[in-house]
Amino acid sequence: MDTERLLADRYRLTAELGRGEVGVVWQAHDEALGRQVAVKEIRAAEELAPDEVRRLYTRLEQEAMTAGRISHRNATTVHNVVVEDGRLWIVMELVRGLSLKDVLAAEGSVSPARAARIGAEAASALRNAHEAGIWHRDIKPANILLGNGGTSRAEGRGGNRVVLTDFGISLVKADTVHARTGEPVGAPEFTAPECARGAAPGPASDMWSLGVLLYLAATGVSPFRRDTAAKTLRALASYTDADLPPVREAGPLAAVLEGLLRADPEERPTAAAVERLLWVAAAGGTPRPAPGPSADRADRTGESPRSAPSGDPADDGGAGPDAGRRRAPADAPGPPAGSGSAPSAPGGDRGPWVLPVTILVVLVALLAALAAAVAAR
Repeated sequence: MDTERLLADRYRLTAELGRGEVGVVWQAHDEALGRQVAVKEIRAAEELAPDEVRRLYTRLEQEAMTAGRISHRNATTVHNVVVEDGRLWIVMELVRGLSLKDVLAAEGSVSPARAARIGAEAASALRNAHEAGIWHRDIKPANILLGNGGTSRAEGRGGNRVVLTDFGISLVKADTVHARTGEPVGAPEFTAPECARGAAPGPASDMWSLGVLLYLAATGVSPFRRDTAAKTLRALASYTDADLPPVREAGPLAAVLEGLLRADPEERPTAAAVERLLWVAAAGGTPRPAPGPSADRADRTGESPRSAPSGDPADDGGAGPDAGRRRAPADAPGPPAGSGSAPSAPGGDRGPWVLPVTILVVLVALLAALAAAVAAR
């Protein structure tokens, strides 16, 4: 294709940026607004029948428009969706920089603190998407961009801007990859166990993929990769918590990874909880184990989680400024007998105001006695 093609009488393609499983990414000039953009040309699998391709493009157009609702500095912005020449073109923000895949290929791994910062920003984008009912479904290093411009977060944390890309693309990838291989969407080594068994993806499967990505970034080892994609998926389909890789190698990320790599998706923490914990690790702290979704929900609403394993904390374990200062609801009952709390019976803790009040009473009594003595004279 000529690089000077004018798409939709507006976007002039100027250079090919890369090719992937589902098409070509172009750099283009938006002649209406005078800015540089990226254009992803979607190419469906040749194995799909024409009516299947039409249905696929219709679904993808709808999903891309849905992804366009995501407005977050850690997610690529979708500007437009164009159907032309029987193909779908997605116009999006152009992010200049390397992908995490490029960085790991050159460096092998990154420090746990840097991995935590990258993960925290990716989790922030996922939090925003999940709240809008959008799942990513293909989190992997190639879809994490480390942009050259801007800082990592407004709160003064330095470093390259971290951008999670390809929201809305996984739908066509799912149909294309399945048509060619019969395997589920996503890089096999980042596929959640429930998805490897055929379940539909959801927020918890995104969090699993983020956990695998963090493990790889911090250790340089892909924990579930096998010789072939089929062997990888079989191993993941039978995964249990006993198969957890040695997370201690990830240093301060160990507790977060233990939560993200739970076999049961209901026990994995939410994106919001993971974001808070990873900022603790990025700042040099050591976060405590991440709670599951029910515990994180309780932290936000004041409701008790439906079930909490014995001995597990019900909070996010030191993440954020309010860590260790969880407030009970206003109508919460007092602690039960035998709970270890200090009793409120007489003789208990009267607070720091008791001594000053006592001194004041004594002084008033002395002044009254002195006044009476003077009057008696």
